[in-house]
This record gives sequence, structure tokens and C-alpha cells, in this order.
Amino acid sequence: MTSTVPVVTDIAYQDLLDDPYPVFRRLREMAPAVFVESARLTLVTRFDDITRIERDPATYSADNPASLVNRVMGPTFMRKDGAEHAIGRKAIEPSFRPATIKEYWAPKFTAIAETLIGDLSAADEADLFAALAAPMASLSLLAMIGFREMPWQILAEWSQALIDGAGNYAADAEIERKAMQASADVDTAIDAALELHRSNPNPSILSSMVNADPQMPIEAIRANIKVIIGGGLNEPRDAILTLVLGLLENPVQKDSVLAKPELWPSALEEAVRWISPIGMYPRRVTRSVDLSGAALPEGLQIGLCVGAANRDGSRFADPDRFDVTRPKQSHLAFGAGPHFCAGTWVSRLTVGKIVAPMLFERLRNLRLREEAPPVVRGWVFRGPVSLPVRWDS
Repeated sequence: MTSTVPVVTDIAYQDLLDDPYPVFRRLREMAPAVFVESARLTLVTRFDDITRIERDPATYSADNPASLVNRVMGPTFMRKDGAEHAIGRKAIEPSFRPATIKEYWAPKFTAIAETLIGDLSAADEADLFAALAAPMASLSLLAMIGFREMPWQILAEWSQALIDGAGNYAADAEIERKAMQASADVDTAIDAALELHRSNPNPSILSSMVNADPQMPIEAIRANIKVIIGGGLNEPRDAILTLVLGLLENPVQKDSVLAKPELWPSALEEAVRWISPIGMYPRRVTRSVDLSGAALPEGLQIGLCVGAANRDGSRFADPDRFDVTRPKQSHLAFGAGPHFCAGTWVSRLTVGKIVAPMLFERLRNLRLREEAPPVVRGWVFRGPVSLPVRWDS
């Protein structure tokens, strides 16, 4: 029996920011799609429904003029389907080829990690957000994009402002102002670097874009770089912190991974399932359709809550638990279908093969600080915003 989308008015937006999982559980049990008034969006939270949606871009389009991503960043290839999406991905593909990642980017990322973790080893405690994860993700992305040299904090500030703007479903005016300022600053940085990459082709993303065939318009370059700054910094940063947090909160699992390094890839996949860095993204319904018994009207904007789907009990046993021994199952942390994250392999390399193993190897007896517990925040984008740790110097 087809039913209309229910409306929920008693969920505070702050509850989504602080801990969305009880809300997600309630929405999953209620209906396939639920309009949450505080988020101003119809949310889809079940694993099978999101998988079905991602396999049907004709009905559930990424091309959504009302998307906050479009407002803040412009018409990125992540908000297009079909040929337009394929052209955008093809333009950045040279920078993400497996051979390029292995031979060109891996040594650079390793050198960055060695410097940052080497600096940490001189002390005996730190907050890993500011001391490792944020600079690691920012410095790596600065190199990949091909910007002129700048402090890593600038890119990190742009990224945070852009993703806050893209997730500003509460319509906070100050968040929007900061996002639009960051957008303008990124445009300036792109313009300053373009000629260098036109005249000196290299593996950077900007070089791939400006030398693409067919030529990419400047508006598309700007928009696509902004979406890469958002997800490309946020995702590996939060994946590093989430993986470390999961292992430190589960010493037996940590010891198992350290004893069997071949478990690092599984540990990373479990970390991003457990707390998905990119937790929600929008789609637009292009025709009236039935989604598992819910009637979705043409033109409806829906939010695919992959952070909720990755804790769907019908898909994952004991879903709220971090468990590196979990049987191998696909998750949605890197998206699905044509929009599967282009940076997935970079993230897997950086987090699961370089940073996390090196951190535990170099910092002896790494542990959480009982007097300063970690803080995890967000729902559109979610991850630790503070991870204080201590180790034996």
C-alpha cells in the first residue's frame, strides 16, 4: 500500500548535530522517507532504498538546482548525471590513476605523514585533529590540487566553510556568509595557479582539468575544485580520526590489527561504515514514484542518509558497534553507482596504508586521555572534531 511521506516536527536540529543515530533509527522504523522539519528535507535512511536510488539516476537525479552544494560551490560534476557527470570525472581521472597514486602521490603523502608524526614524537600528548589529521589531509590535498604554496590552515578553513555551507539546512546566515567568502577565495587561488598548469602539465588535479579534452570551462573548474576541497579534505581527515578512535576504544581489536597488519584495510572500511565522514547528500525526484511503499512526488528533494544506512540493522549485525572482524559487506561511505567517490583509493592509501599504521608504530602505547574525552559532531558531515591522546615519550 502506497502512503504519503510522514512529517516529523519534534526533532531538534542540534540533536542531529550531536548524535544523529537515535534519530536515524526512529526514521528507519517509521517509513522509507520522512520529512524532518528542522532539516527542511525528506530523509531516506534505509540501506536497500538508498542502493536502489543510486542505481536509478534517471528517477533520482543528482542534477538538483535547489541543492545547497550548487548554491555554495556552483554546478559541480557531483551534481550532474550521465554524460555531463562522466565528462567531469574524466577531466580529473589522470590525477587518480592507480599508477599515478602509487608512483607519484604515495611518496609525497608518506613524506608528509613522516614529518607530522615525527613532530608529534617530540611530545607525549596532542589533539590529533589539529596536530595530525587536519594538516595531513590539507597538505595532501594542496599537493593534489596544485595550488601555489600556502599554509595548510587556509585550505582547511575553506573546506570547513564550504561543507558547513553545503550542509546548512538550518539556513544560518553566518554559515552562508562564511561559505560564500570561502568560495570567492578559492576562485582567486585557482586563477593564480592556472597558467602554471597550462604551461607545465603535471599529475595535479588543476593540470588535469585545464588540459582536459574537451576543454573544461572556468566555471566548471572552479565548482569542481570546490567540491573536491570539501569532500577531499573532510573525508580523509575524519577517516583518520575515526579509525584511530575506533581502535583506541577497542584495545583488543587494536592489538589484533597491530599484530596482523593485513587487517588495516578492513579496519578502515569498518571505521567509515561506523562513522561515515560524508553522511548525507541530496537527490531530486524526477517523476512521481513509489519508494518501498512511500509516494514521492515529482520535484521532491530527498536526502540520502548513508550515515544512517551504514548502521541499518537489516544489513549489519550489531550496527552501532565498531568491529574490525565484521564479515566483509559493502557499505555506502564512499557512495555507490556512477557517483562512487573518485578519491576512494587515495583515501584508502592515505589513511589505511600510510597514516594510521605509521601513527601506531611511531607513538608507543598510544591511548585516549580519560580527562579529555573525544568529541564527535555532525550529520551531513560527521567525524571527531577533537581527539586528545597520550603516548609514552
